[in-house]
Amino acid sequence: MTIRPLGDKVVVKPSESDEKSAGGIYLPDTAKTKPTEGTVIAAGNGRILDSGERNALSVKVSDTVIYSKYGGTEFKLNNETVIILDEDQIYAIKG
Repeated sequence: MTIRPLGDKVVVKPSESDEKSAGGIYLPDTAKTKPTEGTVIAAGNGRILDSGERNALSVKVSDTVIYSKYGGTEFKLNNETVIILDEDQIYAIKG
């Protein structure tokens, strides 16, 4: 299944959480921190401004981004968890 976000929405595949702590202890799923970094797998066309023009997104597919920890909506896409975010919930592009 494919997905095409609308407007200023972006679909991000979160990066994997660390399996071990800094001290080498394996962490159960309940102790892992929620990822705030991922890869853009789909992006909308941009928001339509009051003037009727379309504002292009700052991110593109395959960008690695840092996003809000509690933002967006998680769902399953092809048995993988992905997050759909508003562009303003993305804080930075890693380069």
